[in-house]
Amino acid sequence: MSTWKEKTINYIKDVKILRRKDLKKIGAPLYYLNLLEKENKIQKLSRGLYATIDYEFDENQSYIEVCKHIPNAVICLLSALCFYELTVQNPYQIWIAIERRVKKPKMEYPPLRVFRFSGKALTDGIEIVKKNNTKIKVYCPAKTVADCFKYRNKIGIDVAIEALRDGWKKNLFTLKDLNHYAKICRVEKIIKPYIESLL
Repeated sequence: MSTWKEKTINYIKDVKILRRKDLKKIGAPLYYLNLLEKENKIQKLSRGLYATIDYEFDENQSYIEVCKHIPNAVICLLSALCFYELTVQNPYQIWIAIERRVKKPKMEYPPLRVFRFSGKALTDGIEIVKKNNTKIKVYCPAKTVADCFKYRNKIGIDVAIEALRDGWKKNLFTLKDLNHYAKICRVEKIIKPYIESLL
């Protein structure tokens, strides 16, 4: 095996999942990815993403691939509820938030549902969970519940209420947290009676 092939495989082992353009960091030629894939030394996870042949898939694999491919994306709404096990719904798309002015990202798989947030609604309440050497950015449970009330016409008020009740039972947030994010999402009046029903 040539030095570049060895370097490439070792680099992929280190980073777990490689974005095609990240190969420039070690100066290896891009065509080595195709060679190594044909030799069954690495596998293509999706367009532009590669891993070693013995890569261990995680239960959050779809989130990992989305966050690796689109580092600025934040897992939100129904996908965030699934991440925290606050809903029985399992959307076939990965729901992500991006900045309003950013170009809409493209991915062949998994399919995406893109929401555009701005200001504190975009930047506040982000938790970073590391899985397979990839940072998954996901809104915290309280922010997710507030977002669900904000987008209740898209996901259904019943889903938002269920998430609020389940998150409260599981002690995933405090009243202070809920009020903080409700204010950011401008849903204080809408969420107030539902919060009062918990107390």
